[in-house]
Amino acid sequence: MLNYQRYKRVPVVSYPERQWPCNEIKKAPIWCSVDLRDGNQALTEPMVVEEKIEMFDLLIKLGFKEIEVGFPAASQIEYDFLRQLVERKLIPDDVVIQVLVQCREHLIKRTFEALQGVKKAIVHIYNSTSTLQRDVVFNKGMDEIKEIAVDGTEWVKQYMQGFDGELTLEYSPESFTGTELEFALEICSAVQEAWGATPDKKIIINLPSTVEMTTPNVYADQIEWMNSHFKNRDAIILSVHPHNDRGTGIAATELALLAGADRVEGTLLGNGERTGNVDLLTVAYNMFSQGINPKLHIENIREIVDVYERCTKMEVEPRHPYAGKLVFTAFSGSHQDAINKGMQAMRDRKNSYWEVPYLPIDPSDIGRQYEPIVRINSQSGKGGVAFVMDTFYGFKLPKGMHKEFADVIQRISEKQGEVAPEQILDEFKSSYTDKKEPIHFRKCQITEAEDDVEFSTLAKVRYTDHGIEKIFEGVGNGPIDAVQKGLERELGIEIRVLDYYEHALASGSGAQAASYIHLLDVKTGKATYGVGISSNITRASIRGIFSAVNRLFYS
Repeated sequence: MLNYQRYKRVPVVSYPERQWPCNEIKKAPIWCSVDLRDGNQALTEPMVVEEKIEMFDLLIKLGFKEIEVGFPAASQIEYDFLRQLVERKLIPDDVVIQVLVQCREHLIKRTFEALQGVKKAIVHIYNSTSTLQRDVVFNKGMDEIKEIAVDGTEWVKQYMQGFDGELTLEYSPESFTGTELEFALEICSAVQEAWGATPDKKIIINLPSTVEMTTPNVYADQIEWMNSHFKNRDAIILSVHPHNDRGTGIAATELALLAGADRVEGTLLGNGERTGNVDLLTVAYNMFSQGINPKLHIENIREIVDVYERCTKMEVEPRHPYAGKLVFTAFSGSHQDAINKGMQAMRDRKNSYWEVPYLPIDPSDIGRQYEPIVRINSQSGKGGVAFVMDTFYGFKLPKGMHKEFADVIQRISEKQGEVAPEQILDEFKSSYTDKKEPIHFRKCQITEAEDDVEFSTLAKVRYTDHGIEKIFEGVGNGPIDAVQKGLERELGIEIRVLDYYEHALASGSGAQAASYIHLLDVKTGKATYGVGISSNITRASIRGIFSAVNRLFYS
């Protein structure tokens, strides 16, 4: 049995005046990517310089205006990378470079050496403030911890005198989620005052969920409490930096935005220490799905995943939100049927809004249009098979035919597992359109003959029966009726057309038509569909009748 008694419950915040549950996210936050710092340090094989530059270029292409590029005072590799960005003039004028540094004078001095030539920079200082770390890591009291933060701020002010670019200070009380709120406010306010923040010279106060310790609503309470207790709030950009230890990083971020956060730090696809940082793409796509402009160019998730996997040497899990290979794929029969009907309703109603069951967004909006939405296995149903035939090949099977053909595919999937669209089409051809034996339609001549009562249709049909060429004639009130009557007399059968449906397979002068004939064997009560294809609709219909007769009497 799990020894759950080893663990203490993390206290919640007593904050009954909270307002965030009634708020809505209405706009995108300021985004800051930390892929090149937080993300890179979490890799088993950290990126080399050229991989970092490829990732940096991707972040620029996606529209990030704030990018944390590393900890240049911590290692020569980090230092050299920043210098490469500067010397190769890879930083656009509208992009702010962010660097991380501890509150130590020699590290801050080294950081400013690395920043020379950067036009816009954020210097991100931090020190850990949590109850646990004060006790077991630093063995310091609150005043000593606060002094570290204030000293770091003063050193930034000192060394920025020799910096020619624009500079913003960011301060993080690391392990904020394990810090007493009153002390977190006290230390952040001390840094704010030491920096001399004003509405024209804002400071970034970043409140990280360095380790997720409890439910997202508690983090939201902590953010709102800080947000409502800051003095000179208009001089602060309130930032959050959530991690995902409990698997709720996305929820924590969204609730923090409801609670007043202006800015979010995170990584593409959530790469980061332990279970990762918050996945910025998921947060952005969530906004997009609600009709909110995410202010990022994320229209091609396939390209993002390709660069991410190449640079980080990590793989995106198939069920990862939005980015996974299977997230827009339905195997369940009921899901497939609902998707099929939803897509059809969208077309019929010319709906300007995307409303399809089980698909919160149109996959094509993020570059997934070439991947199957519906995939067929033993759990699939009639709607899924019909969807594949329509979406991939343009065959709009009549509703009555859905189950009949789905049963054919079901038997295959039970033996081999997933059935690819190409195999479904091959089976459709062998079961219907290529069902031309033993009676094989060859040619026909249709004429209209006038009698005393009405115009009648005469069908003269040339066909082969087990390879022997034959001809029959039939008269009816139209081509289908005439061929039916001729076949009955010729073959000694009694059949009835229960349903008839046709449609064009493609546009243009060379377009073909598909004809679906639902045919009943009157003597046995058995019924089946036949399918015919031709550029001539009459020939398509006759082929459909022959297909159905072969299925009814010779299968």
